[in-house]
Amino acid sequence: MVPVMRWWKVAGLAGLAGVAATGVVVARGQRQRNAYTPDEVRERLRARAAEAGVERAAPGADPAAG
Repeated sequence: MVPVMRWWKVAGLAGLAGVAATGVVVARGQRQRNAYTPDEVRERLRARAAEAGVERAAPGADPAAG
């Protein structure tokens, strides 16, 4: 029964390492997203909308009023 317990310990440690690695990747992505200023975010969104061919709404317009 000792080899079976060893197998579960190895599997558990591998799972723990996977969770830790996922957390590192998520935290890194969040830091990259937070590095943008609001003006940079606005510029990027407008550029993406222009690529997609979306027309800009007038400032203050209610998009739900459609």
